[in-house]
Amino acid sequence: MSETSPVEDFKRALTQTMRSIADESELVVSFGSETPSLNGLRARLPQPARDLPLADKQNVRGQSDSFALKLAHHNADISNRLAPSESEARAPFDAAEMARCESIGARDMAGIAANIQHMHDTRCQKLGYRANMTRDDAPLEEALGFMVRERLTGIAPPTSAEGVVAAWRAWIDERAGDNLGKLESAIDDQQAFANLTRDILADLGLTSSGSESEQGDGEEGDGQDGEDGPQEGEGGQAESQEGMSADDMELGDAEMEEGDETTVQMDGEEVDGESDGEEAGEAAQPYAPDGALNPEKSAYNVYTSKFDETIEAEELCDIEELTRLRAYLDQQLQQMQGVVSRLANRLQRRLQAKQNRNWEFDLEEGYLDPARLSRIIMDPMQPLSYKMESDTKFRDTVVTLLIDNSGSMRGRPITVAAMSADILARTLERCNVKTEILGFTTRAWKGGQAREIWMANGKPGHPGRLNDLRHIIYKSADAPWRRARRNLGLMMREGLLKENIDGEALIWAHNRLLARPEQRRILMVISDGAPVDDSTLSVNAGNYLEKHLRNVIEDIETQSPVELMAIGIGHDVTRYYRRAVTIVDAEQLGGAMTDKLAELFDEEGDKKNVKGMNTGALKAGSSRGQAPSVGGASRGVRTAATPVRGAGR
Repeated sequence: MSETSPVEDFKRALTQTMRSIADESELVVSFGSETPSLNGLRARLPQPARDLPLADKQNVRGQSDSFALKLAHHNADISNRLAPSESEARAPFDAAEMARCESIGARDMAGIAANIQHMHDTRCQKLGYRANMTRDDAPLEEALGFMVRERLTGIAPPTSAEGVVAAWRAWIDERAGDNLGKLESAIDDQQAFANLTRDILADLGLTSSGSESEQGDGEEGDGQDGEDGPQEGEGGQAESQEGMSADDMELGDAEMEEGDETTVQMDGEEVDGESDGEEAGEAAQPYAPDGALNPEKSAYNVYTSKFDETIEAEELCDIEELTRLRAYLDQQLQQMQGVVSRLANRLQRRLQAKQNRNWEFDLEEGYLDPARLSRIIMDPMQPLSYKMESDTKFRDTVVTLLIDNSGSMRGRPITVAAMSADILARTLERCNVKTEILGFTTRAWKGGQAREIWMANGKPGHPGRLNDLRHIIYKSADAPWRRARRNLGLMMREGLLKENIDGEALIWAHNRLLARPEQRRILMVISDGAPVDDSTLSVNAGNYLEKHLRNVIEDIETQSPVELMAIGIGHDVTRYYRRAVTIVDAEQLGGAMTDKLAELFDEEGDKKNVKGMNTGALKAGSSRGQAPSVGGASRGVRTAATPVRGAGR
């Protein structure tokens, strides 16, 4: 009679406890080394150690209690309806809601309170939070979540989170202290609690509207008034909703994704009322012909590129901090090293197989071919046959990984993207395939210096792109991996990830590839949402950035020798890119990247045979050449063979 191990007994007891707290008998619980997550009725918890140390047991119990309480007390429909549309407000909103769910259990049961406290303490220690932190490196959503929990339960933040809370406490109390005090009365009413949370976020300047003034599905009027200028975060709601999924994934709650996609559909309909004839949220809708659009409004333009920057990763961070961030990335890398390394090895075998040697036969010189000696026996007049070994021509290839560095990628998505890029760069380098790793974001939230100039000039209508771009070079194609590996840690830096203007980033990466001497050029885009920049979308049509992205993609896919593919994390990029895949969990990214690259290398010959593009770089301005090219200089000269429609029609 076999006896079960203590670990298995612990897992069974934990599973039954979760089902009981959540009141969900169908809940499926698994354990592993991956990031804890909750997806519908499927929960993944940390794998406890065999000797079941007390700290380990408390951490797993705390995570299970947190998930169970969310299942018991959280309604995703209410959250979707009342959540703010601004991307920077969504994470604090979700953190407050998570604190509410956990506090309900902590108030009723001291054991749950202790488990959750220990779980958060362990998590904050792993994130490297320290005693003396500033607002620049202390996440606001973390501080607000702990402060809400403290108001609801009277339990102080864990020791490892004290620095995060201290950095923001006085600022939050000064602006939102009164509304924070009202939360306890609404702890059992999610809708009332969400409305109070919206009021708090409005007090903090993170959202432009308080309780129930907008219902989370894209209000009429946003972005319609091009003269009102910088009303805090009013624009871009159609796209901003899509930035939700990454923050939800960071909290381990993938059940929000269906709601996100529904919101995008609704927002597309709202945008249609204010746009210039195209529904942003409808993937299947083709572009209207040029004559159907207002030429003045359809052209994409840049208000000013004076403050844009293309910068090396090491210039944004000192060496000591880069080293620390890289060390943190290496710690995370150990957790998924085995899985992604196996995928990378599979890709390497495929590439090396294409470099295998073959033999040429029936030559007049070389090595004697013994297999054909029988011909001489049959006919002595036959000449001797020789063979020669030759290398299969494996075309020079360069691969660019263009990674979305927007705020919605914060947490697990950007960590997995950095790890996967790191492993792929090493793998491709071993196969003599050069790899470039690039990132794109903006220098500021809500417009930066470009918006200040626009306001000083009297807020002219239809200004076009109204933010300062930041394009980051983590690894150039010619730099060896060992020299650039430290730079990838920059993606872990708090405060780096802001907004995303995908169209111009795609042009930038594409033009860099065109300048390369390699015969084959591959561009892989990794993103978790549509283009979002509140400053630009508040004074232009709601689909302004998305339409530009579609045009750029179409130009590259139909006219360029660059082979383009995309991977969407929790976001359907197949509606933009012809060659694309969508994954629902960041953990799938490594496999998706290697599989898509392997598919490309397995293809026979080129999909396209386009001539005349090697000197025709895409431009960020309109097709009428009204705006400067990316970077401000007119580096890309179009030719008659390569008209640029990607900048607007």
